[in-house]
Amino acid sequence: MSEVITMKEGTVIVLISWLVVIFISALPYRICGLLNFSQAIFESTSGWTTTGLTMFTDVERLPKSILFWRSLTQYLGGAGFAVIVMSTLIGPTGLGFYQAEGHVDNIMPNIRYSARLIMTYYLLYAVLGTVALMFSGLNFFDALNHSMTALATGGFSTKSMSVAAFNNFVAELILILLMFIGATGFGIHHTFWSKDWYALKKNSEPRQMITLILLGGFCISLAGVGKFFPNWSEALRHGFFQVVSALTGTGFSTVDLKAWLFFPTGLFVLIILMLMGGCMDSTSGGIKQYRITVLLKTLRFSIKKFLLPKNSVVYVEIWKGSVKRYLDLQLVKEAFMIGSAYILSYIVGTFVLTLIGYDLGQAMFEFASALAGVGLSCGVTSPNMPLGAMWTLTLGMFMGRLEFFVVIYAFAKIFSDLLGPLRKKT
Repeated sequence: MSEVITMKEGTVIVLISWLVVIFISALPYRICGLLNFSQAIFESTSGWTTTGLTMFTDVERLPKSILFWRSLTQYLGGAGFAVIVMSTLIGPTGLGFYQAEGHVDNIMPNIRYSARLIMTYYLLYAVLGTVALMFSGLNFFDALNHSMTALATGGFSTKSMSVAAFNNFVAELILILLMFIGATGFGIHHTFWSKDWYALKKNSEPRQMITLILLGGFCISLAGVGKFFPNWSEALRHGFFQVVSALTGTGFSTVDLKAWLFFPTGLFVLIILMLMGGCMDSTSGGIKQYRITVLLKTLRFSIKKFLLPKNSVVYVEIWKGSVKRYLDLQLVKEAFMIGSAYILSYIVGTFVLTLIGYDLGQAMFEFASALAGVGLSCGVTSPNMPLGAMWTLTLGMFMGRLEFFVVIYAFAKIFSDLLGPLRKKT
């Protein structure tokens, strides 16, 4: 019988696997002479972490093979390296590998079957998205690439001006739907296709995302109409698109965000949404709506517990897909640790970028985009940016995608194994 991969071993395998796949995926950029080593690693990391920040200033001059390669790395990175391997090679012995990458949605008891279901949904959405975008007026190549990167919430585009180049309202609506689908957890998708409407209704993450989209969209539209948008129609159209792109961690844009450096309300709303992110076990980055739910329910529970008689027993339900859990110390601890790691890392990364020479607004926006795997840029990211800034953003993308503690635990495990024999000798 095959030996099961533990969570500790899984963290090491995940770390090494991601480093290797990023390095290998950077080779086409180097072989074609398009980017130097640091730029190629940045582009590859941006692809696999589904961030979307890019070193290419004019993607329309790139060969179609390179454009597709960029989209493919995001599409595979969105599903997760662990899901791909689990669905094809490791099977049920790799639960620790699967969980170490941040996945907890075992939508079926059999882990390999769960991974294959996820890939089936993912492929189905990509095909339907491509067909829908073609009906909206995009050619096959543009439709395929944008369908893949929208679902991956990655944001790599075949156009230098991103989605703005199409000026196609119908395509924008389709992309909004694809981005939302990509940012919704795979367990929720399975609940939907299983027609478990009761469990689906109990999941708070999609409702939270819709609420945040409505609030953020109206806030930006209201603040920008007559200033950055000529009328309400344009304000709602571009305001909501940017909000969905930020919250889902996609990074598509229909406006030039460099101009938004003079639109602090818009930048602030997008920064908050980028850090929040989409659902757990989705292709989205950020702190995740599930953890925000846990923290909000913990606050509500604390207040309720304070007001009730001393010996009262209160259970707080939290649904994830078709699985009902109850609020406990482990859930609260995990949500607090990841949330704190995001905030602390964000402060440090922003500070480093300001030391390099960027103003506070640029540093706050760009590092939030990198850390949460979004890809919206206010002009900081470029092939000519200082190496210190380039590697700061690269590290932010990598750590944010693996949610910090996978990397920390992996190095702890490696050092523990290396120092173990030495301790025994002494």
